Amino acid sequence: MPKKKKKWSQDVTEHSHAMDLQEGVFKSRSPKKIADSLKHSAETSERRKSNPFRSAMSMLTFYINRAGGQLTKSRRVTLEKAKDELRKDFGHDPKH
Repeated sequence: MPKKKKKWSQDVTEHSHAMDLQEGVFKSRSPKKIADSLKHSAETSERRKSNPFRSAMSMLTFYINRAGGQLTKSRRVTLEKAKDELRKDFGHDPKH
């Protein structure tokens, strides 16, 4: 049998050089903790290619998009609230 082909998103998650993330960051129930962890990772990472805000927001958006339909409604709400917390942490206006 041929080897099962990996999805590009799985490869990005496993081998990304964008930022060093705290393990389990996206599993937290607290939007504030998720945002704070992403902010810390983005600000301390020397491997990011963009400014800290864009890097952190991109990583969060990538995770939400990758999880897609597998996210429960409450999980998606928590992650969307984390986006607003991230905006606040970086001095941007929340969208919601």
